[in-house]
Amino acid sequence: MTRPYLFLAAAVLAGACAHAPEDPRKLHEALLTLDSHLDTPLDLERPGWDIMQRHDVADDLSQVDLPRMAEGGLDGGFFAIFIGQGPRTPEGKAKAFAAAWHRGELIRKMVADHPEAFALALRADDAAPIAAAGKRVVFVSIENAYPLGDDAAKLARFHQAGVRMLGLVHFTNNDIADSATDLKGAEWNGLSPFGRTLVAEANRLGIVLDGSHASDAVFDELLRLSKTPIVLSHSGCRAVYDHPRNIDDARLRRLAAAGGVIRINSLGEYIAKLPEIPERAAALKALRATYGALDDLPPERRAAFRQAYAEISRRYPAPQASIDDVMRQILHALEVAGVDHVGIGLDWDGGGGVAGMNDVSRIPEITARLLAAGYGKADLEKIWGGNLLRVLRAAETYAAHPV
Repeated sequence: MTRPYLFLAAAVLAGACAHAPEDPRKLHEALLTLDSHLDTPLDLERPGWDIMQRHDVADDLSQVDLPRMAEGGLDGGFFAIFIGQGPRTPEGKAKAFAAAWHRGELIRKMVADHPEAFALALRADDAAPIAAAGKRVVFVSIENAYPLGDDAAKLARFHQAGVRMLGLVHFTNNDIADSATDLKGAEWNGLSPFGRTLVAEANRLGIVLDGSHASDAVFDELLRLSKTPIVLSHSGCRAVYDHPRNIDDARLRRLAAAGGVIRINSLGEYIAKLPEIPERAAALKALRATYGALDDLPPERRAAFRQAYAEISRRYPAPQASIDDVMRQILHALEVAGVDHVGIGLDWDGGGGVAGMNDVSRIPEITARLLAAGYGKADLEKIWGGNLLRVLRAAETYAAHPV
């Protein structure tokens, strides 16, 4: 005869298993994890630097390579074609276009040279199969539309070459839009006439519009004009830290209502108040006076710049935000915008990285902390990849069937 208490014991055991806590690392590995802003293409032309080899941020400042992506369980993301703002002259724009096209070629070469490790993604639905095959997902974006000059047709050329996200502006105003951080203030009070043309062209092509670095007025126009949801690929929340690069709660709610997504970054000075170190500031000012803009330097001069920068950082260590600061940003965005409208864009190799998470190998800590905060697997699937792919899929759908 079967004893009744055995049924009770089995039921208790089954219930305990059903409610057993998730193992954070195991869950993280099961997710499709995409970062929406990787500045790693800046490293692809560094002499002697190899994305297939493990590097150390303490040695060469780089934060992303294949071994560390594997260690951190990052399946891929948007590799950015970034060209810093230069002269707004025909010559300056032509030079920027050539540099941007070259950087795109470097991304495509990385994929072509290592087909066992990387694959170019052109559609939202490409990502999961690439990751399932054990490869890293390579979407391509542009940060700062300055290289497009005043010719919207150039965006179609970049789209044909794989670009699927477009950031309009960077630290200073350009011929397309106002920046959130230009000390001169607004020039266009939002988008320029050409900027509005680019918005329509991006919609036509199925390119997601990225409002990071843009002014509040640009954000407002993007929401009004874009036929598809927009992304803030590496931004933060102004309610947590009041910085012009961040978005206020009212706009964050409007972003969510329009179907968009904010992807939280880890660049310390944007997410938390950091102490000033006058000696470091003076040394960095002298460095910039000696070398000029990093992006304008040939590879050998860029290597010397990085070496000098590393020496300054050894003498005058930069104050760092912490992973706690990153989590405060993420949790606030989740509370205000909701889990369908938040993601991760940590700005690796572009200034991101905090104490406790200084390269891509450390990102499982975010998953662990979100689990501890009560977010489950379905939520994490959205935060790490699903929300971003939904926006890209909406852009693709509109391009195929404009209304």
